[in-house]
Amino acid sequence: MELTAPKDPRPVLVTRRLAPGAVERLASRHRTVLHDSDQVMPREQLLAALPGTEAVLTTLDDRVDEEFLDTAGPSLRIVANHAVGVHNIDRAACAARGVVVTNTPGVLTQSTADLAVALLLAAARRIGEGERIVRSGTPWNWAPDFLLGAELTGQPLGIIGMGAIGRAVAHRARAFGLRIAYHNRTPLSDELSGGAPWRPLDDLLAESSLLVVSCPLTERTRGLLDGKRLALLPPGAVLVSMTAGVVDEDALAAALDTGALLGAAVDHHTQEPAVNAALLRQERAVLTPHLGSATVATRQAMGRLAVDNILAVLGGGAPTTPYA
Repeated sequence: MELTAPKDPRPVLVTRRLAPGAVERLASRHRTVLHDSDQVMPREQLLAALPGTEAVLTTLDDRVDEEFLDTAGPSLRIVANHAVGVHNIDRAACAARGVVVTNTPGVLTQSTADLAVALLLAAARRIGEGERIVRSGTPWNWAPDFLLGAELTGQPLGIIGMGAIGRAVAHRARAFGLRIAYHNRTPLSDELSGGAPWRPLDDLLAESSLLVVSCPLTERTRGLLDGKRLALLPPGAVLVSMTAGVVDEDALAAALDTGALLGAAVDHHTQEPAVNAALLRQERAVLTPHLGSATVATRQAMGRLAVDNILAVLGGGAPTTPYA
């Protein structure tokens, strides 16, 4: 649908319905075409809408590749991704055409860290299993060995990816008395890490009874935690994955199946909205539908930031959050 807007010759395309306010503000300044749906814009429809656009506001399910850019043509100035990650975007191809790529960092840090800690608690304390028992009507009785989970207090927590989200997880984890260490491509200052030590990846895994994976998906991190690396975790460890593609989901399911891991939680799935079938069979897997940033305030902030980037670039200025 095309929104009422100034009669610019070249439209801005928004590929998904956003939280209220963002698209309306964009449409007050520029001719705006909106795919008014909570579903992914079909590829053929997306390509048909691209010619002549000056800006496209995309989500992680929109593949921005050579075909996308060639179809949009030389009028395209910015792709504003409604996400922190940009693995759906061929950044080299955009750079070669002078197309700016932006993302929405910072505004979803706290909500994503909240969910990571919630999932850590849910997996460690087997909350999903317990709720399914109650809801199913299965008879149960309290017993000393019933649904025993893992204690958090005093346990070693490893964080892979000590960016803004990883640091926010660490901040929350300290309230549980967890002993925190981390792995990044490069070590941080003590001020940034909160004094948590940097560890080589394999050493971190061997030391972490609890593990949170929050690093971005890159060519370096894709498949980083395969079966061999998961086997380095202590027996009975609990793993939380907040990034698709970093953890081998088949290997994770196998580790749960053998009992090598006590529990695991996955929020961002490699083939979403499809979920790994082997993980679906695991009672000790807590599986959520990509809810990391799913609060009203956060989604509104993401929409505002994506629109800010578009307005800045189309106005002849620099974007608020260019993806470096």
